[in-house]
Order: sequence, then structure tokens, then C-alpha cells
Amino acid sequence: MDLQNLQAFLLVAEEGSFSLAAERLHLTQPAVSKRIALLEQGLGSALFDRIGRHTSLTEAGQALLPHARAITQQLLGAERAVRDLSGEVAGELRLATSHHIGLHRLPPVLSAFSKAHPGAHIDIEFTDSEQAYDLIMQGRSELAVVTLAPEVDDSVVARPVWRDPLVFMCAADHPLASAPKHCSLPDLALHPAILPGLNTYTGQIVKRLFAEHRLALRVSMATNYLETIRMMAAVGLGWTVLPATMLSDELHVLSVQGIALERTLGLVYHRGRSLSRAAQAFISILEG
Repeated sequence: MDLQNLQAFLLVAEEGSFSLAAERLHLTQPAVSKRIALLEQGLGSALFDRIGRHTSLTEAGQALLPHARAITQQLLGAERAVRDLSGEVAGELRLATSHHIGLHRLPPVLSAFSKAHPGAHIDIEFTDSEQAYDLIMQGRSELAVVTLAPEVDDSVVARPVWRDPLVFMCAADHPLASAPKHCSLPDLALHPAILPGLNTYTGQIVKRLFAEHRLALRVSMATNYLETIRMMAAVGLGWTVLPATMLSDELHVLSVQGIALERTLGLVYHRGRSLSRAAQAFISILEG
């Protein structure tokens, strides 16, 4: 089986779309369709059902999927082993990260990596931290830079990189902003909150804090896009908890007496996976 055809198959299966897979591969859609057709011809079975714009795996495609992942990883590992003998840092590094980390933390790391290793290419998948762990477990991403989970599977390595203080914020004209010095958690509980989804690691920190104080959270809106939360808080729709790096002129810091929150951002990879030289070089810059 041809590696390029298998990679095309995996991306179409992952994206559910030939056009999106083509974008990921930097190819035209007909080129991706040709690779899938060659794979189907060699196997003697259709791998995808195409109904309108919807693309889904056939029974044969579902049977091939785990083997395609394993074969692709083995072939890439073989290429990596040979390339490593030359000491060259090249090839593709698949990295998963959140929009917030990609915007506020990674730019200098990506710049330094690109300058030091022009022969390597980073394919970045922006996703929630929780989903990034799944990408690592499934072998679809080699590294993830995310909010670290409170507890992780033994098969995953999680290494702290940054401490990320969290700050209570509201609009400058919000009633809570008029407090002379401090406000309290009971004060916050009286007003609507706009928070990251309570199933996210950041949302769980706030949820656990209020539960420990036997207070109910009045969550009026929840979204996993922190920039959207900041905008909604800035126009007075509720108070929020966001990383200190997101504080802006439109927002007022709420000093909550006796409360200091933070989360940990860091690196995640699969313990059983042999890291490529590109991944090792990226880690060296990230942690350097």
C-alpha cells in the first residue's frame, strides 16, 4: 500500500470531506480523489459512501481504518529512523493545541522552530484541550500543547510548561465593578456568569470552587472560545474567569478575597510512541 494514498484515506475519514482533506494535504480535490480511487482499486472495495456533500466510511473503510493508522505510523517511523541517522530535522510534525495557546503562547516557539529547522513542517490542529488528548491517544497528533488535565491516563506523558493565572473579570460598568476593594464568591453567585464549558478543564476549576463553598453558579452563557467570552463580558453580559493574559482595557479585574486560581499549560504526548526528531526539536525549544 502506498503511504500517500493511506494518508489521504485517513484525512478524508477524519474530516468527512474530500475538500477539507485536500486543504490539509495542500493538494487539489481531484488529486485526493485519485489517491482514494487507487487505494479502492487495489483493495477491490469502495471505502467511502458519497451522498451529496456527505462522505462517510463504508464497512470496508471502517475495517481498514485501524490498520491504515498502524501501517502509516510504522512507515513514518521507518522513514524517521533512517532520517535520524543523518541527524536531519525534517518531515511533518502534527501538533494539536487550543486557539488560546496558539494565539498567546506558541508564536515565539513556532518562529524559533521554523528558523532553526526549515526542512520541517508543522501541521497544527486547533481544538479544545480535552479533544487534543483524544488525538494523542488515537495517534492522530504526535504532540499537544494544551491545558493539562487534573488526571491523565498512564499511557500519556504530561509535562508542565507554563503556569497560567486565572482572573475574575467583568465590564467596567458592571455592578460588581463598583465594590470598593474586594468582592466575595457569594457576591459573584448573585450575578450571571459567562464561562468556558463546565466540561472543560478551566470550567471544572470554577465549578469545583463554587461547589466547595456550597454556592450555585448562575451560568447564563457557556462557550469554549475564550475570545468570545471576553467580548461578551466586556459588553456587560456577565462576569467571567479568564487567563490574565486576556485582560483588556474594557474589562475590570475583580479581586475576590482569599481566592487565587490558576491552570497549568503544558506538553502532552503518548508514552508508547517514538518521537520524531522534529518533535524532539520542538520540545527542546518549547521547554528551553
